[in-house]
Amino acid sequence: MKSKSVPKRALLLFALAEFALSSILLFYFIPRTPAPNASPIFVGNTVVFPKKEVAGFGLPVRMRIPKINVDAAIDYVGLAPDGSMDVTESQENVMWFDLGSRPGDEGSAVIAGHYGWRHGNGSVFDELYKLRSGDKIYVQDDRGSIIPFIVREIRRYDPKADASRVFVSNDGKSHLNLVTCEGVLDKETESYSLRLVVFTDREN
Repeated sequence: MKSKSVPKRALLLFALAEFALSSILLFYFIPRTPAPNASPIFVGNTVVFPKKEVAGFGLPVRMRIPKINVDAAIDYVGLAPDGSMDVTESQENVMWFDLGSRPGDEGSAVIAGHYGWRHGNGSVFDELYKLRSGDKIYVQDDRGSIIPFIVREIRRYDPKADASRVFVSNDGKSHLNLVTCEGVLDKETESYSLRLVVFTDREN
C-alpha cells in the first residue's frame, strides 16, 4: 500500500543516490575509443560518457506509454551534489539524464519518474510495474520525430545493488531505461525498499 504522506524527495529514486553510489567501478564498461570531446562523468561510481556530440535525434520533449496511460513532458536533469542523478519536484513529468545518451541514439538513455502519493495526488510512474516484455514506449523529440521502444526486461533491485547496467551499454545499440522506486517507504531514511528498472530497446 502506498503512503499518503510522502516526504518531498522520497517520491523517487533514492534509487540513483544509494543505487549508483553503491555501484562498483567496472572498467570494462568504458568504451576503448570514446567519441572526441566526450569527457567521462561519474554517476556515483559508474562511468558515463556523454554522447550528445554525435546525436542523431533531437532533444526529447515528451514520452507516452499507452499501456499505463502515461503522456508526460520530459524535464532535463544532471547530477546532484552527491554525484547521483538529480530529480525535479514535478510528480507529473519524467526526467531525462541529459549527461548521457539521447533516447534513440546509441547507448543507454535513462529516464526517471516519481512514485508515490503527495498531497493526495499520485505520480507519473505509479503503474510502471504493470509493463511487460513487448509493451511499447514512445519518445517524441524536438524535431517532431517519434522514437519507439519495446520493453525487453523488468528488474527489481536492492538499493545497494550495482547500477552500472542502468546507465551504460557497449553493444552498439539504442536503449531506454526507465527508473523509479517501489516497495515500502522508510520514513526515517526517506527511501523506498526497492528500485524498479524497465529496460527497453529501440524498435527498428
